[in-house]
Amino acid sequence: MENLEQNNSTEEVEPEEMEDASMLDNQADAPEEEEESMESLMEMYEESFKRFAEGEVVTGKIISVDKDYVLVDIGYKSEGQIRINEFRNDEGEIEANLDDSVEVMVEWWDDENEVVVLSKEKAAKVKVWEAIKVAYDADDKVEGVITSRVKGGFSVDIGVQAFLPGSQADLRPIRNLDEMVGQTFEFKILKYNRKRSNIVLSRRVILEKERESKRAATLASIHEGKEVQGVVKNITEYGVFVDLGGVDGLLHITDISWGRVKHPSELFTIGDEITVKILNLDLERERVSLGMKQLTEDPWSTAAERYPIESKITGKIVSLTDYGAFVELEEGIEGLIHVSEMSWTRKVRHPSKIVSVGEEVEAVVLDIKPDNRRISLGMKQVAPNPWDVISEKYPIGTTIEGKIKNITDFGIFIGIDEGIDGLVHISDISWTKRIKHPSEVYKKGEVIQAIVLDIEKANERFSLGIKHLTEDPWKTVAQRYEVGKEITGTITNLTDFGIFVELEEGIEGLVHVSEISKEKIKTPVGMYNVGDLITALVMNINSDERRIGLSIKRLDMEDDQTLLSEYVNNMKPATSTFGEILRENLQGKLGEAATPAEGDAEAGDAAVDQEDDIAASDEPEAEADAPADEKPADEPEAPAAEEDAAEEKPADEPEAPAAEEDAAEEKLADEPEAPAAEEDAAEEKPAE
Repeated sequence: MENLEQNNSTEEVEPEEMEDASMLDNQADAPEEEEESMESLMEMYEESFKRFAEGEVVTGKIISVDKDYVLVDIGYKSEGQIRINEFRNDEGEIEANLDDSVEVMVEWWDDENEVVVLSKEKAAKVKVWEAIKVAYDADDKVEGVITSRVKGGFSVDIGVQAFLPGSQADLRPIRNLDEMVGQTFEFKILKYNRKRSNIVLSRRVILEKERESKRAATLASIHEGKEVQGVVKNITEYGVFVDLGGVDGLLHITDISWGRVKHPSELFTIGDEITVKILNLDLERERVSLGMKQLTEDPWSTAAERYPIESKITGKIVSLTDYGAFVELEEGIEGLIHVSEMSWTRKVRHPSKIVSVGEEVEAVVLDIKPDNRRISLGMKQVAPNPWDVISEKYPIGTTIEGKIKNITDFGIFIGIDEGIDGLVHISDISWTKRIKHPSEVYKKGEVIQAIVLDIEKANERFSLGIKHLTEDPWKTVAQRYEVGKEITGTITNLTDFGIFVELEEGIEGLVHVSEISKEKIKTPVGMYNVGDLITALVMNINSDERRIGLSIKRLDMEDDQTLLSEYVNNMKPATSTFGEILRENLQGKLGEAATPAEGDAEAGDAAVDQEDDIAASDEPEAEADAPADEKPADEPEAPAAEEDAAEEKPADEPEAPAAEEDAAEEKLADEPEAPAAEEDAAEEKPAE
C-alpha cells in the first residue's frame, strides 16, 4: 500500500516538475524569439509606410476576381483594383485566374478608401515603349499588324498605334492599299516621340536591304541561256516583269508563247511563280531580257511536214480582220483565210458574215512559207466550185426564170442557183425605154425571165438580158421611117441643142437646133413645149447608134420649092423685055433649087435665102390684093398694062417696069418666102 501511495505521489509530482522544467526552458528561449518577432514587426511596419510611385510598373498576384474588378496583391497593405474589362479578350472572355502573376501600373492612390487603382493595359504599353526604345537604339525590327488605312498611309499595331507612310509600305507604289490591311509585317522604326505618342515605321527599308543582298547573289549566279525561277511582279500590255531575286527581268509579250497572246494578263497573275530563260543580260545597266517560249521547240521548224499543200485541216478562228480570218492550227501556228477564199459564190465584204471568233472551221492548205511564218488557207476549196458546171447547165441563149434578189443603180441581180446570181445591166432591160433606175420597172422579190448573155468563169460573172426576149425594134426602123419621109411626133424633151420627138414608144428622133428654122436660133426652149405635136422631115437614120435625125427647116424648104415650081410653070410668056428676063431668071433659079431637093443642103439654103429676099421686097398692099385664089383673074391685066406702057414708052418709060413689078408682086402675093434671087432680078429691071 505504501509503495502504491509512494508511486502515486511520485506520479503526481512529475507533471509539476515537467511544467517547471518547460517554463525554465521557455524562459531561456524567450529572448531569442522576442528579437525575431521584433524584426518582423519592424519590417512590416516599414512596408506599411512604403508606397509605389504613380506610373510605376510592378508585378502582382491575382487574389480575387468579381464581376467588376480583379484584386491584385502588389505587397501593399491594400490590394490593388483593375477593371475587369482589361482582362477581356477579342471574344469577350475573361482571361484572369487566381494566383496568376500580372504586370500592372500604379495609376493612382485612393487614401480615403485605402485603394490602389491599377492598370494592366497601361503597364503593357509602358513595356512596349521600353521595347521600342531598345529596338530603335539597336536598329532592330519590330513586328506589327496593319489595322486600317489612314490619310497618307496605314495605322499599325505594334503594341501601341504607329503610322506607316504609304511610300514606306513597299518598294513600288501599291495600287490596291486595302490588300495590305490585316497583314503582319516586320518594320523599322524611323522615329518616335513617347510624349506625343508618335511612332513612324518603314517596311521599305527592310525590303531594300533584302533586295540588295539578293541582287548581288542573283547577278553573280545568272548568265545568258540559264533557266531560272521567278515571281511575277508586274503585268503590262507589252509584257511581264519577273523578280528573279533582287533583279527584275522583262518577259516581253512576243517571248511568252509561240502562239498569239492578246494580253499577258490572260496567262499570268501577280505573284505567280514561273520558269523563264535568260535571253540577254546587261550587267552594267542591270537589265535582263527573259523568254518563256524558248523553253520549247519552235513549231514552225516542222510545220511544212505536218501541213503539206492541199491537205485539209481543222482549226479555231482566233481573230478577224477586214481582209480575212486567222485560224489557229496548233499553239504557235496560225493560218490566214483571205476573204476571197471563203466562198465560191458569195461576195464576202467582211469575214464576220461567214465566221466568228472561237468557231471551229475546216480549210485546205493553199500555200505554206515557214521562213515567213505564213500559211494560206481556203474555206471554199473544201467544196467543189459551182462555176465549173454552171456554163454547161445554162448555155448562152438559155431563157431562165428567177427571183429578183437585189436592185442597184446599175442593174438587177436575179437568183439562178444557190450562191450564184445573174446580173441584168440597166442597159439590157429595154430596147427603147430610158430607165433611170431599175426600181422604176421591177421590185425586189419579183419573179422574172431573162436570157443568158455571157458567163465569165474566171471573173465569176453571169450576164443576163431582159430586152433580148423580144426583137430589137431598131433593126426595122429604117423600113418604117424612110429618109425624106414626113413624120409627126410628140415632143418629149427640150434642150439647148435641139428637140427630142417620140415617133413611137421607145423610138425618138432629134431635131437639131440648126434644123428648126432658116433663121439662127440659140435654143428651142420657149418656142415649143413638151407634149406639142410637130411635123418634120426624116434626114438620116443610124440603127447601130440608135439615132434618127429630123428637120423642120428642110420640110419648110420643100414646101417653098413646090409653090415656086407651080408659079413658074403657070406663068404665061412675057410680052416685054423685062418679063422675058424675069421668066428666064426664075426658071434658072428654079433649076438650081432642084439640087437641094435631091440632097444638097447648101444649095437648098441659098434658095431659101433668095425666096426670103423676094418676100422682103414685096409691098404689103400687093400681097393683100393678090391672094392665090385670084391668080386667073389677075393674069389678063398684066398684058394690058404692058400695052399701055408700050404706047406711052417715050414719055413714061420708067412706069413700065413698075407695072411689070406689080404684076410680079401679084403673082407672088402668097409666096412670102420666095427665093432672094428672083427679088434681085425684079429690083434690077427698073435700074436698067
